[in-house]
Amino acid sequence: MRIAVVGAGGVGGYFGARLAAAGHEVTFVARGRHLEAIRERGLLVRSPLGDLKVPATSVVASIAELEPADVVLVAVKLWDTEDVAAQLADVVDDGTRVISLQNGVRKDAVLRRHLPTQAVWGGVCYISAVIEEPGVVSHRGVMQKVVFGPYDGADTPRAGDFLDACVSSGIEAELSSDIERVIWEKFVFLVGLSATTTAVRQPIGVIRSDVHCRELLRDVMTEAVQVGRAAGVSLDPRFADERLAFCDTLPAAMTSSMHNDLTQGNRLELPWLSGSVVTLGRELGIATPRNQTIADLLAPYELGRPDPER
Repeated sequence: MRIAVVGAGGVGGYFGARLAAAGHEVTFVARGRHLEAIRERGLLVRSPLGDLKVPATSVVASIAELEPADVVLVAVKLWDTEDVAAQLADVVDDGTRVISLQNGVRKDAVLRRHLPTQAVWGGVCYISAVIEEPGVVSHRGVMQKVVFGPYDGADTPRAGDFLDACVSSGIEAELSSDIERVIWEKFVFLVGLSATTTAVRQPIGVIRSDVHCRELLRDVMTEAVQVGRAAGVSLDPRFADERLAFCDTLPAAMTSSMHNDLTQGNRLELPWLSGSVVTLGRELGIATPRNQTIADLLAPYELGRPDPER
């Protein structure tokens, strides 16, 4: 298959490299020092499942340079979604399907503002991978899974082709008939993990062991479930309790990418996580006081480490 990967970071770099190693025609869109390093030496993915090397010729600097593709994987930070969607409008044709592997529940609505509705499939991924240094992606652990699917249940043969491409590339993959629910299920957990680990500045082991923080974690996820159900998503009303039990099985040192971004002074995806729960809750008439507090506490860090002299 012809596959374009917009964003060659941890997520896009890993899954794109797997597909390329299996013989698919993969082109990455990258920028900055990462782009320069890939052009010089290719893209190296270090993984417990086996290292991968993608040639230097597989990368371009802009979406406008992409050739026609069967599938476009979007793996940029959420604040870049609007700009990426607008650029994709010029390169997506009738045969292209776009799958966002980003976090959040508003990403596909943004894509559909610029692209034909049928071109946008839902998608989520489960992986821990980061840019270790320019040109090098590090896969942490062995978990690596993609779940995707058309929203309208159509495109089944085309979706089956991409599923086959993923599985034959060594990617654990699943085609879902209710991809909106799957996206929300990940969102509920991610909102809880990111909100608590970032606000408390501690990993999940500390959060779940402290009675007050544990209650905060459950409440943050419960609000997300209530908002999703109000939006018409088929979430189990007890799903927050199930995710809380799941948190008890995680490594104690596990944290969130938003917590990592905070400690490194980077921009946060806060508006698309707890911020989304608050915004959607307000639209749907659902109270979200816990997520509102998280959004308020972290607001000074949203654009990166604040200047104390400002």
